[in-house]
Amino acid sequence: MKAKITPPPHCTFEPDDWERLARHWHPVARAVDISNAPMKAVLLDEQLVIYRVKGQVVVARDVCPHRGVPLTLGFHDEAGIICPYHGLRFGEDGRCNRVPSSPDQAIPAKLNLLTYPTEERFGLIWTCLAPEEGATPMLPQMPHWEEPDFQQIVCPHFDIAGFAGRQVEGFLDVAHFAWIHTETFADPENQEVPPYIPVETPYGFSVDYWSSVSNYSAESDKQAPEGFQWLRHFEMHLPFTATLTIHFPDAEKLVIMNAASPVSARKTRLFAPIARNFDLHIPVEDVHAFNHRVFEEDRLMVETQRPERLPLDLTLEAHIPADRSSIAYRRGLKKQGFGEFFLI
Repeated sequence: MKAKITPPPHCTFEPDDWERLARHWHPVARAVDISNAPMKAVLLDEQLVIYRVKGQVVVARDVCPHRGVPLTLGFHDEAGIICPYHGLRFGEDGRCNRVPSSPDQAIPAKLNLLTYPTEERFGLIWTCLAPEEGATPMLPQMPHWEEPDFQQIVCPHFDIAGFAGRQVEGFLDVAHFAWIHTETFADPENQEVPPYIPVETPYGFSVDYWSSVSNYSAESDKQAPEGFQWLRHFEMHLPFTATLTIHFPDAEKLVIMNAASPVSARKTRLFAPIARNFDLHIPVEDVHAFNHRVFEEDRLMVETQRPERLPLDLTLEAHIPADRSSIAYRRGLKKQGFGEFFLI
């Protein structure tokens, strides 16, 4: 069934903003976490069920069309997921393929699930709740993910009690390193932000940021050569996905995707695929732990910012030269037609 372009009940977004956000791809789960069993997710206040059947990933509204029971309360067999109330089963494309109480009756289309477009990329399951008629939304891209010399790692999701726009703006921010990330990688004495210039792209903007701020772990014995300039290349894919490619010495590269999935206007589920061509001997669990520490360093700032949402009217907050990416981000959202994103 085709998804209706309507916000769910009790939606925390303005209706126009919800409809614009629903036209984009957003991640809802790690691919490795999706099996035949029904799994729950929430995107833009919409309750979803995700499952695999015969190799296909299905993302659907978490409502049995018979009597409205959440399918995530159910179970599964090889042919699909089963509603716990009356045993209706749903398989490929969310189609109902079994009604136990009337096994010989033809199954009407009205019993099929309301499903959404699905993509499995970068170790994540992506969906789009309401694509524009006749238009295919652009899926965010990630540098080096497909290259054989790079290791692919997908960190466990990280939940934040804050707005996705605030989290993304923090990811793009280069002035907070010396104040927030000193326990993980940054030098508290290296506070100056050299000039940089965002460049508009068809999907948002990109930034080449050069500085002397090291990206080696604070516990690492490695040091960059004296005078080494670190390049951090940001690619912002509006509205809520950005990638950061960090250029280390000796042609080593680390790519981090910051995919902030808007569970609601006040809750974000952060997904972070990583690709790198060095330190391949380090256990994946250690990479997960380090990035969790970085996310935790940011959490308090994102969750306590006021207003809770992101003011797109630039006159509502003060700005400094280091905020060029933040300003480009807000202008990009405003250009896409979003409202003030301002919560009183």
